[in-house]
Amino acid sequence: MLLSSIYVFLLYFTNCFLLHYLLGGLFALHEIDHVTPVFTLETTECFWHSTAKSGYKMLQVMKFAVEEINNSTTLLPNVSLGYEIFDHCSNTRNFHSALSFISKNGSIRPKEKLNNYQPKVIALTGPYGSTRTITVAPLITMDLIPMVNYGATSYALSNKLQFPSFVRTNPSNKDLIEMIIHIIRWFGWNWVAFLGSQDDYSSDGLKLFNKYINNTGICLAYQEGLSLNANYSLTLKKIDKLNINVIVIFALTQYASKIIKAAIANNIQDKVWIASHSWAMNQQLAREPGIRKIGTVIGIAERLLSFPGFNEFVYNKARGTTDVGCNDRAESEVQSKNETCNQDCDYCSLMTAEDIINESPTHSFAIYSAIYTIAHALHKVLQCDTNKCHRNITVKPYMLLEEIKKLNFSLNGRQVKYDDNYDPTIHYAVVLRRTDVKPPQFKVVGTYEKLPEITFTIDNTRMPWHDNGSVMFPILKCYQNNHFILEYNWDPYTCFLCAESEWSDEGSTTCNTRSVVYPQFTEIPSIIVMIFTVFLIILLIAVFCLFAYNYDTPVVKSAGGNMCFLMLTSLILSSISVFFFFGKPTSVFCLLRNAIFAFFFTVCISCLTVRSFQIICVFKMAAQFPKVHSLWVKHNGQWLFIAFSSFIHLISCVIWMTVSPDKPIADSWTFKDQIMLILALHCIFFFNSFVSCVVWMTVDPVKLIADTLTSKDQLLLICERGNPITLTIVVFISWFLGFLCLLFSYMGRDLPKNYNEAKSITFSLILYYLTWIAYFTAYLTIKSKYLITLNAMAQISSINGIIFSYFIPKSYIIIFQPQKNTSTYFQTSIQNYTQTISRS
Repeated sequence: MLLSSIYVFLLYFTNCFLLHYLLGGLFALHEIDHVTPVFTLETTECFWHSTAKSGYKMLQVMKFAVEEINNSTTLLPNVSLGYEIFDHCSNTRNFHSALSFISKNGSIRPKEKLNNYQPKVIALTGPYGSTRTITVAPLITMDLIPMVNYGATSYALSNKLQFPSFVRTNPSNKDLIEMIIHIIRWFGWNWVAFLGSQDDYSSDGLKLFNKYINNTGICLAYQEGLSLNANYSLTLKKIDKLNINVIVIFALTQYASKIIKAAIANNIQDKVWIASHSWAMNQQLAREPGIRKIGTVIGIAERLLSFPGFNEFVYNKARGTTDVGCNDRAESEVQSKNETCNQDCDYCSLMTAEDIINESPTHSFAIYSAIYTIAHALHKVLQCDTNKCHRNITVKPYMLLEEIKKLNFSLNGRQVKYDDNYDPTIHYAVVLRRTDVKPPQFKVVGTYEKLPEITFTIDNTRMPWHDNGSVMFPILKCYQNNHFILEYNWDPYTCFLCAESEWSDEGSTTCNTRSVVYPQFTEIPSIIVMIFTVFLIILLIAVFCLFAYNYDTPVVKSAGGNMCFLMLTSLILSSISVFFFFGKPTSVFCLLRNAIFAFFFTVCISCLTVRSFQIICVFKMAAQFPKVHSLWVKHNGQWLFIAFSSFIHLISCVIWMTVSPDKPIADSWTFKDQIMLILALHCIFFFNSFVSCVVWMTVDPVKLIADTLTSKDQLLLICERGNPITLTIVVFISWFLGFLCLLFSYMGRDLPKNYNEAKSITFSLILYYLTWIAYFTAYLTIKSKYLITLNAMAQISSINGIIFSYFIPKSYIIIFQPQKNTSTYFQTSIQNYTQTISRS
């Protein structure tokens, strides 16, 4: 059942000097142009269907690439590549080809360890089409055999959890759909139809198209997934009746062919057809009589590259013997013997060299680079130099996969490299058909690149519109209630809204991608804030150690004893969250910068609240409410209150992060010019922190205003605040505890000096409130990346208020005034307070 099996190509005179490795290839040499019923007793025989010249050309490109590599003196020296190729026209009929590739000596052993697993092929390329690929890919990828595909674009295949060893040399549907949207928006069209087929390729494309046209002003006026036996004429009449003039055909060649032929037959004229790359350069459709009348066909294709020597290779094959497995037997003979097309390539030799050369080059470079990708990866695994490869290395398929991700090589002037999903770099072109010459030709009128950044351009002067002038398309604006407003555009430069991620100069005809901005680790304000935070953490740790060393002294006990260590630990953990405000925000960073601070700082506030209440309880409530005081002491009321309030706040934080978690979003809101006012307010409110003013003075204020006023070309990457209700609950709990703390501090303003912490607690809490009032004022007023730095400084200021007003004065007494850190001194203070109370 083998189409062509050539196990060894010899470069020298004997086998003993060469290492041999086998590659697999899956190509559709026949096109299935009608529907086979699902519930049928018959399987699909390939020879029942028409021969696919494009598939045979793809096969020749693979053979050419292998032969070229075998003749190379620098790539894989003293190594020979062979190949085993199957005709893969149908999943049901050709499933055995995948089983053959993964077999070892004709058998398959499930769950064999990768180190012991040695399948027939070390890697393979193909098959063509997303549905066929998704069907067989699990068999190949479960054993980490590199499946370097040239013709499957489904975005689902980028999922490395499902397809861990799937590599592709053609772009995914995501890239293709983004390019189609770029084309539509370039010309200002917003009333389009999307036609596809009932397969993974088209359904994936339609889903992505619907997703990415949000907020672009593009209205999808009609969409349909067509089967091979659908009524194409009826579909086109519906589109024409809706006055749709831009039709995207995102389908495989056999479907696109039926649509175009139906358009010609129904005299559909003066439309713009946007062709996906699968059929954009199909030669047979370009030759269809009457295709010029249907309008302008804009295609998406690879940036075409020529392969030096390929034409000579094809001519030599045509003049020489036919391929192994190919013959010239008549169709009747094949049918009489009931042989399948996988056994022989009947009629392959009937194709002329010109037929092959003139066939669509759409996937040629993708196949060519797929074979070279495998070769370069093998070159790395075998530790080859320019002269030889190591013979003592046992090559396993998974070893190639590890090297493929690292590849970055030049091939015919184009860079070949892969991202983390094993998807390639994008080098695509916008092409137009020239049907006025024979054979039809294609000309490049635009380009699309994604590295080093997204660039998309079209030369408008090279667009030969069907009306020999501007595109007089009606612009229909659609709304969610499905009411449409019809306007008319008489020139190709009518204004249209750019996407939120784009901007445009006044009077410009193009949209430019905004640059993404966020506070960098290397910026001066960020460095100053992080250095100050480090010193703050060191200071907190030092106070923690000082209090631990002097644990049994009256000052530490009067400050709260064990409670001090909980407060200091909470402040340390709150300080760590500051570091996550810098660098590119992620979901984890957003969680750590907001929720972590909110929770641990609230724990510290609850400790202060309890501490304030305890002092009142000892000096005032003990005498007036002795039973309440005894219950409080007996049941450790202070720890119960801290645990209860912390637990409630923890639950609210969890709900906040669960219902609508903090996540990075791109913010393109218009920036205001009140930043200098907010800057002044910030420095005033943060008077306890010298670093606040230092940070802002390192930023040139004039330049800062200029940046915010001219930042329409920027996209601010920030953390979304989440659900406003849950956020309000989280903030309310913290602020309510602070209010209780202020209340208890005020009640204890006349207590003994050693126990009177009302002033320090009041100062820290007022600073806390003013800090966050200033921040939220700025948050609602301005939009700048420095606002994120301001958020970090607000957290630092809140922590500073507590440590410098509550802990530092006590630390000063411990170190510099030890005479006040005695039991006698504290008892004297209490006696003086008692005498004062009794006199009053």
